Parts: sequence; structure tokens; C-alpha cells
Amino acid sequence: MHTINHKKTIVIGCSALAALALPAQAQNTKPNIIYIMCDDMGYGDLGCYGQMFISTPNIDRMAAEGMRFTQAYAGSPVSAPSRATFMTGQHSGHTHVRGNKEYWRNRPMIQYGVSQDYDLVGQEPYDPDHIILPEIMKKNGYTTGMFGKWAGGYEGSESTPDKRGIDEYYGFICQFQAHAYYPNFLNEYSRTRGDDGVQRVELKQNTQHQLSGDDYFNRKEYSADLIHEKAMNWLDKQSADKPFFGIFTYTLPHAELINPNDSILQAYAGYFCQEKTYNGDAGSRYAPTDNAHAQFAAMITRLDAYVGQILAKLKEKGLDENTLVIFTSDNGPHEEGGADPDFFNRDGLLQGKKRSTYEGGIRVPFIVRWPGKIQAGSVSDHQLAFYDLMPTFCDVAGITGFPDAFKNPEIENDYFDGISFYPTLMGEADKQEKHDFLYWEFHETNMLGVRMGNWKLVVQNGNCRLYDLANDLHEDNDVSGSNSAILNQMKSIIREQHTESELFKVTLPN
Repeated sequence: MHTINHKKTIVIGCSALAALALPAQAQNTKPNIIYIMCDDMGYGDLGCYGQMFISTPNIDRMAAEGMRFTQAYAGSPVSAPSRATFMTGQHSGHTHVRGNKEYWRNRPMIQYGVSQDYDLVGQEPYDPDHIILPEIMKKNGYTTGMFGKWAGGYEGSESTPDKRGIDEYYGFICQFQAHAYYPNFLNEYSRTRGDDGVQRVELKQNTQHQLSGDDYFNRKEYSADLIHEKAMNWLDKQSADKPFFGIFTYTLPHAELINPNDSILQAYAGYFCQEKTYNGDAGSRYAPTDNAHAQFAAMITRLDAYVGQILAKLKEKGLDENTLVIFTSDNGPHEEGGADPDFFNRDGLLQGKKRSTYEGGIRVPFIVRWPGKIQAGSVSDHQLAFYDLMPTFCDVAGITGFPDAFKNPEIENDYFDGISFYPTLMGEADKQEKHDFLYWEFHETNMLGVRMGNWKLVVQNGNCRLYDLANDLHEDNDVSGSNSAILNQMKSIIREQHTESELFKVTLPN
């Protein structure tokens, strides 16, 4: 039995520091926005959402100082399409990228030190004819920076950060590359520096050692820390005279489960009464570990330290009250690389994990902080999905005319599916427009999902299950037999919302 009767408090030095604010400067009229999206964190992986075994003091404080959402949803149950709904303002029945189509498979290899890697990496590109969020923000006077996972196009494609409204980028163009936390290279682009496009940056200490086997553990350049360092350097350059939009798509706590052997990991050494051994998967680039629980917990605490440093930097620069910060996850918890979400979320609140349209695969932590604007300690049960962020950010930035101003007149149906939840953030719930439904589809597991009020429809291989979330949050009892009218209404929504995709096919209900 692995019950732990207390929650351990871990203090991370630099994340606990908060410098005094600088003297007030002339503020620009547009608020700054920082969007932090981590990778594969489950709904119950934070203290403020009930987690008892992992220390997350900074994110918990962010919730105490802002608004915590209890019914926020990812755009998809897996990485690339979930990020696509955020970027495009479209749900996964409309947006072009609906799955993790890879472009590195069967490519030639090139040499990096003693190791090799693919000569081209990345995923399916975003539709170049449909505007994405950083392009909107840049067109409206924002400095844009993105740090972390891109997953919206392969190297050299028509959709890379330099071509899609990003001024400065550092991270993984390819989400498969992000499986290794000590990779051969990362990708970088700087418009200010005059770069021609996204480039590879070899991590030369890493490439002195093999990408697998025992020699892998001699690598020292930890990608998550490098990405965060670049994000902080970019943030430190921002000032009060021009608004900025930061997209921090951190790869933690996605597998592989590995951390530097520093104070964060050491704080969890021997902490769990039951540990888990994982033998590794070279094909997926997941290293073995004999302490998977400690590694996973440390990854979340490391991420929490990053968030603490971001908030402290905003306060140090006097930008705290003019910056909206969001923290969320791209989808539900994973079981890859030795991860064990059932161990950490033993209450079993939600059924389903990553790649599932059950609640556990798509309901995510979602916290918004904006001092002086959002009521501290507030909790909202407003139902939202990632495609709502585009109209919400337009409202925050005072960008008018959405969505008509951004539709491509050359596309017959250039969809925008989001509804701004800005009124909810401002404490004006009575003015908040609500969705008639939320929609998901995912081809790998051949699943669809629709939420309509408290009704939830899950479709797999064309077979329907209907749940009443008000009385059955765990989605155990299929009530479709006694609610045929509701079932047919929700099946009609699927047929109306789904547009055909040659790349990402799903089976619609009868």
C-alpha cells in the first residue's frame, strides 16, 4: 500500500524569491498575455485540484491569487491537435491538424557527435490559409515569443514559427524529439537577430554521448531548463512601453521521466513507500528509470518552480498588474515512459487518460491570474475549451471585429468556433455567453465526444454512450437507452460539426 498521510513541502530557492517592484512606468494601453501550457498534466496533478503527493506551491498560489476553472477542456486528448485548437480557434472537427502525423519517419540520418538523428523532423503543418493566434497578436502591435513545443509543422514547411507570427522561438519543432530531455539539438529563431528561418542548435555536450544506453545519462544539457532559461531571458527584455504575448509550451511532465539529479529530485528520494521501475523504450526515446514516481513528481515540482520565477519576474519588472497569465495542460495524464497516473490520482475522480474523449483525457487544470482585474481565490464552473482562447485574448487586448475581421474570404467556410470567456474573468457571469456544446474527435482511438450542458456523449468505433455528468462524473452508467431524444440531438451535432479529413478519419455514429 502506498498511502502517504502528509503532503511534503518542498521549497525551491529561486522560485520563492520575489524582488521588489520597480518604480511605476508609463504603461501601454494593451495588457500583456503569458500563456503557459504544460504537457500531459492531469486534472488532479496540482495541489489546488486536490493532489496530495506533489509539491506545487507556486501554481497553488497562482490559483489563490486568481481564478481556478473546474470545467475547462483541452481541444483534443493528445498533443498536436490540442495545440492546433488553441492556435486556430477551431474545434477538432474543423481544424486541419487533428492528430500527430509525423514527418521524421523513414528519413535519412545525419551525424551529431557520437550520435545520429533524423535529417527532417516535425508534424503536420497548420493550414497556411487560416490565421493563427500569434499572427493576430502580432498584427495588433504585440511582441511575440514562443518557447517549448511547436508541433504545428515540420522543419522547412509552410508553417513554422518564423512564418506564423512568432518573433522569437526556442524549443522543439518536433514533439517526437521532445521525448528525449537530453536531445541532440533544439530549434531556434530570432526575428530581431535577422535569422532567415528556424535553425537547429546542436547541444554539443550532449552529442559527446550516445542518445541511448548508459552513456545517455552522461548528458548534462537538460532541454526543459534550457527552454525555460530562454523564456526568462525573453521576458526580461520586455518593457512597459510595448505589449507582449508569450506562449510557454513547456514539455514537462511528458515522458521520458528524467530530471537532473538536483535538489528538486533529491527531495523526493525515498518519499514514496512504493516506487516503480521502468525498463525504457529506445524506439520512443524513453530512458529507463528505477524511481518513476519520484521522477514524475519532481518534473511537476520543477515546472512549478518555473511558474514561480515567471510571476516573480513580472513583479520585479513592474508588469505584474498589466499581465494576464494562464496555466493549463494540453490534455489528460499519460501512462508513457513509466508514468502511473492512477498512483497519483487514487480518488479516481475522472475516467480516461490521454487519447480518450472521456473526461480524464480532456478535462484539464486551468488557472488565470491578473492582479487587480480577476477576483483572487475565485472558482468558475464555466465550460470552456482551448478554441475559446482566441476570442478571449482578442477581448483582453481590445482587438475588435472577431471573428469577421480574421476570416479568409477565399475559404468558403473559414470556421471559428470559440466564445470569449472574458466576462467570466471580469466577474460578470451574467453577461457570459455559453456554448450550446463542446466537441472533440480523435482518429487514433477512433473516438468522438460532445458535451451539451451536463450531457456527455462518447463515441468509439461508431458506438455511442451517453452520460449525465451531474450525477455520474466518472461516466460509468450509459443512459442512452432512456434518453433517445437527447442522444439523437447529440448525434446530429456530430454530423453537423464534422468536416471530412483525408488524414484523420473517424467513424461517425449511425
